[in-house]
Amino acid sequence: MTTVDHPWQKDVFDVLKQGDIRQIAFVPDAGHSYTLSAARSDPDMTDVVLTTEEEGVGVVAGAWLGGQRAALLVQSSGVGNCVNMFSLLEACRFPFLALVTMRGEYAEFNPWQSPMGQRTQGALELMGITVHRADRADEVAEIVGAALDSTFLAGERNAVLLSQSLIGRKKWEGK
Repeated sequence: MTTVDHPWQKDVFDVLKQGDIRQIAFVPDAGHSYTLSAARSDPDMTDVVLTTEEEGVGVVAGAWLGGQRAALLVQSSGVGNCVNMFSLLEACRFPFLALVTMRGEYAEFNPWQSPMGQRTQGALELMGITVHRADRADEVAEIVGAALDSTFLAGERNAVLLSQSLIGRKKWEGK
């Protein structure tokens, strides 16, 4: 298992594990690296690598139909790829939990990340998904836990935005 860069990263995995999440669907992302590594090391959890983020909506819905809880882990830029598939959640009333690492905010160096980063919350809300946001490490476990409960106890659709300032500065490493 990888080391924990930030204590909140372990909190995310612990909440998912305690909440009986059995499947994690994702496109690889450094912000989710600890959770992904921990899921791969856990014999009770299946990690599903996606070719594109919208496939994750179907994976999460299929897991629910198969009697398991799942979560979609994406970067804010991937939320835009999912918008059409979010209609499946509304039409079928599937519970849904997404954890979204944000880009296009604090100290962003890549201008391509800014448009979707600035519109992620609005896009999710437009599609009927309740948005929660974690900006500080000490609030991550509570916010992720509350979203998980709302998802699987009340049957709602939720996304937790993990702010770019929480994740830390990304640095351009050009040659």
